[in-house]
Amino acid sequence: MTESSAVAPLREQAETGSRRRELAAATVGSVVESFDWSIYAVLAPYFAADLFGHGKHGVSGVLGAYVTFAVGFVARPVGSYLIGRLSDTRGRRFALSLGMAVIAAASLGIAAVPGQQAIGVWAAVLAVVARVVQGLAFGGEAPSVAAYVTETAPPRHRFAFSSISYGGIVLGSLLSFGVLTLLINTIGKSGLENGGWRLGFVVAALLGLAAVWVRRWAPESAEFRRTRERVRRTARPPFLRTLREHRWAVLTVFLNTLGGTVGYYFALAYLPQYAAAYHVISKEEAASFMTVVLGVVLVTMLLTGAAADRFGLMPVARLGFGLPIPLVGILLAGLRQGWLPFQVVAVLLGMLVATVLGTLNVFTGLLFPTEVRAVGLGVVNATTIAAFGGTFPLLAEWLNGRHMLGLIPGYVTVCTAGPALALLTAMKVPSFAAAVRQADGAVERTPGTA
Repeated sequence: MTESSAVAPLREQAETGSRRRELAAATVGSVVESFDWSIYAVLAPYFAADLFGHGKHGVSGVLGAYVTFAVGFVARPVGSYLIGRLSDTRGRRFALSLGMAVIAAASLGIAAVPGQQAIGVWAAVLAVVARVVQGLAFGGEAPSVAAYVTETAPPRHRFAFSSISYGGIVLGSLLSFGVLTLLINTIGKSGLENGGWRLGFVVAALLGLAAVWVRRWAPESAEFRRTRERVRRTARPPFLRTLREHRWAVLTVFLNTLGGTVGYYFALAYLPQYAAAYHVISKEEAASFMTVVLGVVLVTMLLTGAAADRFGLMPVARLGFGLPIPLVGILLAGLRQGWLPFQVVAVLLGMLVATVLGTLNVFTGLLFPTEVRAVGLGVVNATTIAAFGGTFPLLAEWLNGRHMLGLIPGYVTVCTAGPALALLTAMKVPSFAAAVRQADGAVERTPGTA
């Protein structure tokens, strides 16, 4: 046996271990990000009075809690720029570790905020500050993960890595409902309202610290290291000029994110209220079924990523991105008219959303060059989510209050057509088109590989 043949298995084993650490570092952050974001929403009715006070019929406290939730969306684009710049200059691992540490600290801060009975209005002020800080960190987390996965995933399993890393978002949401269920079953509703809600944020902080530890052992992206050495010798272009020079990439990220975020917030968050408004099913029964839907979404995302690696991105994306255009209206009409049960509609809508989310990290990550990938992708992504995703439940309730809920299927259909249009605009980006053609060509040459 030659020395090179003896070393080769060791090198392959080391590379496999490195890939696993990279994937774990990306995925664990997505889980924590989603958990922290969701646990605030599901616990809001229980801590609203404690932090935001009592109003008539308890309305003002809950409203204050949800307004603070919305403020986090506003902070995300700023965080995308600030942490995205750090990601593009200091490194992916640095930005990922920093963002997760800030998220964990902010969760612990919310858990420790004294109630209004102790410090008055300062309780609400401190909660808002903590949520803004979290929003800044959330804004930098997603694009840094997308950049890291795009640069570290092995070419043959690029979209499998994308689906697993983004699947952490769904898993985090499931965990938040699981923690709420556990708390209700152990300390009850009264226990939650009397301070037990703080345990949910303590869990969030502990998960964040665990994610920081995992990311500490993840290697830096080799592609980033090579690019940093080259970029150090040149002047970094201003941010606005970067967006102008990559306008097709900006448009593609906007279209893809538009479909993904509106689809997500409608199919996985607002659908129970929509169905209840048409007296198809009670809101409570519909909401209880959504954990099943989230499980189906996670499996569909993983299958979509594997299929994109096996058959090529474009064939899978054309099918998956195109199906929502005719099917959203048909499914919702069947729901309203009673010839399709809620459970069937919820699962199918979730699967349609999953086909977009399963490839999102790498699809959008390939659009920008390495030196501006995190900040370019992040600012567009976060701004679109804040403008269209975070406002969707508010828009839907506003339409419902004016007896115009029938406009929702058309609005959702138009938005979910975005990813299909993004397939056209993405091919205007030379680097993306070259990467996709090369990958799809490799699939055609080796049809038996996965």
